[in-house]
Amino acid sequence: MAGGRMTLTPLGKEIKKKLIDKDMTQVELAEQLGVTKQYITKIITGTRTGDKYLCRIGAILDIDIAKFAA
Repeated sequence: MAGGRMTLTPLGKEIKKKLIDKDMTQVELAEQLGVTKQYITKIITGTRTGDKYLCRIGAILDIDIAKFAA
């Protein structure tokens, strides 16, 4: 899948939108969480749930994470 476009989850789409709204990069978000950019990508694409970080992501990006709970 290298070089290909990945499918975003609904939460992933919201994270990407909020990053753009806040003029913030995935790298900056990753640094605030203490994870790698690759891990953020995995959360956005649904490869990893990122459960441990969702509340903090929600707080940083002003996202109501509960809307995306399965």
